[in-house]
Amino acid sequence: MLRRIFTVGGFTLLSRLTGFARDIMLAAILGAGPIADAFFVALRLPNHFRAIFAEGAFNAAFVPAYAHVHGEKGEASAKLFADRIFTLLFVSQLVLLAAALLFMPQMMSILAPGFTDDPAQRGLAIELTRITFPYLLLITLVTLYGGILNVMQRFASAAAASIFLNISMMATLALAAFFPTAGHAAAWGVLISGFLQYFLLAGDLSLHGGLPRFSRPKLDADVRSFFRALGPATLGSMGTQIAMFADTIIATFLPVGALSALYYADRLYQLPIGVIGIAIGTVLLPEMSRQLTAGDDAGAKASQRRAFEFVLLFSVPFVAAFLTVSDVIMRAMFARGAFSRADAVAAGATLAAYSIALVPSVMIRSAVAPFYARKDTATPVKASLIGIAVNVALKVVLMGPFAQVGLAFATAIGTWINLLLLIFFSVRAGYLEFDRALTAAIVKFVAVGVLLGAALWATTWFGAPYLAQLPTLRDEAALLLLIIVGAIVYGAAVLLLFGPRWLKRLVRG
Repeated sequence: MLRRIFTVGGFTLLSRLTGFARDIMLAAILGAGPIADAFFVALRLPNHFRAIFAEGAFNAAFVPAYAHVHGEKGEASAKLFADRIFTLLFVSQLVLLAAALLFMPQMMSILAPGFTDDPAQRGLAIELTRITFPYLLLITLVTLYGGILNVMQRFASAAAASIFLNISMMATLALAAFFPTAGHAAAWGVLISGFLQYFLLAGDLSLHGGLPRFSRPKLDADVRSFFRALGPATLGSMGTQIAMFADTIIATFLPVGALSALYYADRLYQLPIGVIGIAIGTVLLPEMSRQLTAGDDAGAKASQRRAFEFVLLFSVPFVAAFLTVSDVIMRAMFARGAFSRADAVAAGATLAAYSIALVPSVMIRSAVAPFYARKDTATPVKASLIGIAVNVALKVVLMGPFAQVGLAFATAIGTWINLLLLIFFSVRAGYLEFDRALTAAIVKFVAVGVLLGAALWATTWFGAPYLAQLPTLRDEAALLLLIIVGAIVYGAAVLLLFGPRWLKRLVRG
């Protein structure tokens, strides 16, 4: 399992690194003004629907179902099942795309009502979203192909696909002078990347004989089982996206730049979620599905406990850094060109609020895996919807005094509630055992995080006078120093508190 996690995590890390290069270009060219806000709405809307219908609900329902059919009935039955799901998925996404393109003005009024007072910005947002929205159809097919490949134990191409989004957007941004605005350049980059990702996954799958074809839909037992799981999974994914929609809607009423601050903070916040949480969750779901199909319940529990330990090991450093030195990180990453130091301060405060949600956000993919692997997509919905209700209520309360920082903090509270409920339901059902070893590991990670945060804060405080003497690249040098100090302190603290035997056990399983 570790090798597969590192495969997914490695490509995801490469995707995030190229994503940072893309965001540096976005910040320098678009800044945090009205064109940037319009583009980020155009980027968020198809991504919200993708998270609901593709990566969220669809993966949760399809991967265990496909693994079950493949394990119980053989490759031919699994291929027929995939063909039928592909046909239904393609037709439904085509209908959604046509409706979205036709009713985009009405959709914009609902999802970005704050733009109504500025007809020019509203018109630009509608135009850019019509360019980006077909990306949803392409990326939904990419998700289907990725799910099939994951069950085949092939993780690389699905994990690498999103790199094309960054490369494509950087290419079109470099040619921004040939587009009406830089927002148009970025939007076309999103759409082009959808085609590139599709051809990558389709090519990999066709080489291994698994590329789905159009098939006459038939509601057999396997398809009906898939849809029974898809319904609750869609509600669960929709709950999360409702909170994100709320961010978009509320931020359009906030001062110019709030949407951009949320975007840049979210980009850094998503780094560990993508590299750690999604990588582990992507590998854990088919792993547990196979173990449970084989009747290895103890092995499934052990896989989840190990996943939790991996999550904590790799996410704690990010929490400590985002809480203590978020302003330095934002200045070093984005404060150049059209993105001012004041913009970096706003985004940094937002990142600090988001960081409170980092551990639960990274861990949720592993926490829902035992339910999804057992084809129980209903229980996670309960936890998700309760968390979302608290999240949205807090957003309304906090948006006035704290602007986008309040939105991020509300997200953090709702995410913690979601995770704690998932753990409660999992322990009650006997899917997870909160033994002494796991509890001790959590306490030790808290101690390590506090120590690391103190070291980063002290480094910033005592190093500031010396870094101020540099003629240029002060923030970049500060970030490099923090990375070096943080790596040394964190590595030493983990070895001291956990010992090399724990690390060997974690690696070897």
